[in-house]
Amino acid sequence: MSEFSQVSIEKKANSYFNGKVTSRKITFADGSFKTLGIMMPGEYKFATKERELMEISTGDCDILLPDCGEWQSISSGGSFYVSADSEFEIKAKTVVDYCCSYLK
Repeated sequence: MSEFSQVSIEKKANSYFNGKVTSRKITFADGSFKTLGIMMPGEYKFATKERELMEISTGDCDILLPDCGEWQSISSGGSFYVSADSEFEIKAKTVVDYCCSYLK
């Protein structure tokens, strides 16, 4: 899906890692939400509360998922799932534009 309709968008961005990762929350009419973000080149570690689907719109990154001993490369158009209540690492090799969906 390249476009979202009938959503509200939080004006203030969430900022992480000294501004190197930012995202904005979009909320749908049914109360579900996603975040749209930008990640500057660098290495980051994130913690999750819910299961997540990360879709990479543009850019290249490597990811290390929980219980996985090997880094995986993800590029524009790729995606990956992250388990709830876990941590994952990501190395953004370029500027990464992403969409994060929170799954129940």
